[in-house]
Amino acid sequence: MRKLRIDMPDCARPLAAPTAASANDRAAASLAPHAERGPFRPEVWRNARQRSTVRLAAYYFRAADVLAVVGLAVVALWSLGSLDVKTLTVGAVLPLATGVLVALALLRSLGLYRFGAEPTPLLHLVGVVGIVALAIGAALLVGLGLDGHGLGPVLPWGLAATVCLVALHGLWRVLAARWRRQGLLSPNIVIVGATRNAEALIRRALERRDLNVLGVFDDRLARSPDRLAGVPVLGGANALLTHRMLPYVDRIVLAIDADAGARVRDLTRRLETLPNPLTVLFDSDASREAALNRLAGPSLAEIGSAPDADRRAFVKRVQDVVIGALALVAFAPVMAVIALAVRLDSPGPVFFRQRRHGFNQETIVVWKFRSMRHCDADATASRQVVADDDRVTRIGRFIRASSLDELPQLFNVLRGEMSLVGPRPHAIGMRTGETESALLVAEYAHRHRIKPGMTGWAAVCGSRGPVDSEAEVRRRVELDIDYIQRQSFWLDLWIILITIPVLLGDRAAVR
Repeated sequence: MRKLRIDMPDCARPLAAPTAASANDRAAASLAPHAERGPFRPEVWRNARQRSTVRLAAYYFRAADVLAVVGLAVVALWSLGSLDVKTLTVGAVLPLATGVLVALALLRSLGLYRFGAEPTPLLHLVGVVGIVALAIGAALLVGLGLDGHGLGPVLPWGLAATVCLVALHGLWRVLAARWRRQGLLSPNIVIVGATRNAEALIRRALERRDLNVLGVFDDRLARSPDRLAGVPVLGGANALLTHRMLPYVDRIVLAIDADAGARVRDLTRRLETLPNPLTVLFDSDASREAALNRLAGPSLAEIGSAPDADRRAFVKRVQDVVIGALALVAFAPVMAVIALAVRLDSPGPVFFRQRRHGFNQETIVVWKFRSMRHCDADATASRQVVADDDRVTRIGRFIRASSLDELPQLFNVLRGEMSLVGPRPHAIGMRTGETESALLVAEYAHRHRIKPGMTGWAAVCGSRGPVDSEAEVRRRVELDIDYIQRQSFWLDLWIILITIPVLLGDRAAVR
């Protein structure tokens, strides 16, 4: 019989072969060409890192609005001659400044950066117009309180801001609607347990259309159907642990019957080793609906006053782009000299590229200056570098000792695959002794809950270079998880500032 398949990119195809389709499934597929793909297949496949970038779009929308509103205020003051530094007074700018602050504060506090299905686009744009009208009113009140001083630029700014914000928010709505149609704003989940509870969840999610259910996994394959409410059963729980679909999964949902306590504990213990968040779903209509609301969440990151993961991710990305771009410009002459030296020192390419794990176990290609003889390149790090390693070239010893070989990873940072600070990305299949390093520590994959970094907390705490024992692997994982739990803008800035003096003073580390 013909095998079922999920239509996705090669990198996302499952490792385990799916089960055979039934005659009814084949008949249905002949009537509906896309039926094999399941009812929740996203239009565009993006991994969790790329999808999180789209989710943070609300912050970029707000930044554009701030620039537009403030920029129009500056233009209004300048065009009326009020921006002369010699004659500029607080009273001349206070009304307009009040209008700007009121407009931006209301856009944020009234939730006009959510871009969900509600409110409708027309109501959203009416809300934008109303907010600018309130801002103009506040500016006029302040101006009247100052005996009419500073009222001149208020109305020109208000009219320009209304037109500009309506156009921008119309564009934001169009973009958000397009992403929603493509499935980019609907979380991707997989379900463990082909149970009635899971089937009810899938059917309810199909009605809501705000979740992408990519597949079902169940250890009891002999008793499991080939499909569950149209979603294919792709294998057992162990197949999920190494599945190529994992980088595309935002959350794993455990839908086991509540009375199977031992099975729930066993699956939870096994699945907690993955970097993907895990949710346990209880079998009741009320809890199921509440779980769906939590799983679907807001379509875009909510801009609120409390610090949260979305805000930290946005700040971290801005930090990476700004500092990374400045570092690339500053180190460009150094990189050119190193590239020339590598080329003259030994035959082979200037750069060495290696597949490593990124965020959520995404496979990324990391760039470095080549420090070994080309014929001895070890893409899987099956043999870690030791002191006086005969594979390392003369230039390679210097750039490895000073970590200058890592400078090309600035391109990975600007592409969004890496961050300036984070757990160092290890080569896929890297070994410690005769054992793959990832198998030595159960929490190893938790390092991938954040983007890998050019430098990191472990590196500045002395854990850099090869890891030659289980104890060294465990210490690095502990330091990486400690960083993930504590990550902040100021901690990242501190790590960046102390990286160079720490690495230059670390003569004991072998690289």
